[in-house]
Amino acid sequence: MRYVFIVQGEGRGHMTQAITLRNILVSNGHEVVEILMGTSPNRVIPSFFVEKINTTINTFQSPNFSPIKRNKKQSTLKSILFNIPRIHHYVSSVRFIHKRIKTLNPDRVINFYDVLGGITYQIFKIQNPMICIAHQYIFMHQDFKFPKKSKSEIAGLLLFTKLTCLKATKVLALSFGNFREFHEPTFSLVPPLLRQEVINAQSEKGDFILGYILNPHFETQIREWHTQHPEFALRFFWDNKTADEITQIDNTLSFYKLNDVKFIDNMKSCMAYATTGGFESICEALYLEKPVLMVPAHIEQECNVVDAMNVGAGIYSKEFDIMKLIEFTQNYHPSIDFKPWVLGAEEIYIQHLTNPITSTKKNEQSIDYLWIKAFFRGDMYMKAM
Repeated sequence: MRYVFIVQGEGRGHMTQAITLRNILVSNGHEVVEILMGTSPNRVIPSFFVEKINTTINTFQSPNFSPIKRNKKQSTLKSILFNIPRIHHYVSSVRFIHKRIKTLNPDRVINFYDVLGGITYQIFKIQNPMICIAHQYIFMHQDFKFPKKSKSEIAGLLLFTKLTCLKATKVLALSFGNFREFHEPTFSLVPPLLRQEVINAQSEKGDFILGYILNPHFETQIREWHTQHPEFALRFFWDNKTADEITQIDNTLSFYKLNDVKFIDNMKSCMAYATTGGFESICEALYLEKPVLMVPAHIEQECNVVDAMNVGAGIYSKEFDIMKLIEFTQNYHPSIDFKPWVLGAEEIYIQHLTNPITSTKKNEQSIDYLWIKAFFRGDMYMKAM
């Protein structure tokens, strides 16, 4: 079968998932003919993705979070205001996505949580079935408990998630494996798509804390904690485009430019891991049996943290208080169910992505019904953190 991927370019998780799924499909005799990649003036496609996806990449402009200067957390309102003047670019992008799908005529389109992919399918009568894959779809599960946030924030997150899978014939929710199946037949639980380098890694317990920060302005928190506790070795990866490959602060604190290979090497040998709450790296840490400190930068990551805490992956913190993580490691017990769940991914995905798709109309109605139920159900705002 022939596939086209639509990949959201915000964050590395969707990209690493696309690489892994592309390799699964190719090894089973299928073909990924093109990657349609959402970009923005604030995004640069990482070199590791270009090198490892081994497929033609076509880009289009897609909405993303507003750039951060001084604030440590992402602002939903600022992101909306940032994207409004760019709407004409997004209209062109929708037309571009439609044209590429029409030209390539794939058997399936796989959408990794890009909102313009869902909108394209809503506007145009596209016959090529679209299958949506992301961890965010677990937020639409009937048993998911949200953190204590405002109703408007949660409704906005659910609305955005709904928009990414408009007219989808199947929606696959990446999961830690801790939920029963969805009531709605269109939705299914699937394992995380971890990179083969992580699967092959041999975990060992080192003497340093590994970290990843979404934006370099978390650096201040880390430096302040390090000043108080210089005896603990810290190695943090960041997306600081202006920094050197290695920024050596002293003998026990270093910042590293994000590098795919070096990150995994450090993950497999660290004592514990501190991050902002991205689903993918939490899964990598859980697979390699590393306890995690999670400091979410926006509501989506706060939801990730809720899910991760439910399987004992780590602890939540409002800031990078590494001492909480060090204390947590003393009583950390790795999950015994997570590795088997991950290792069964190939068979599960091949079944979902190659089986005949039957009733498209029924599936569309199922998604619409799910959104109405999720929006109005009373337990969607229950405190979970």
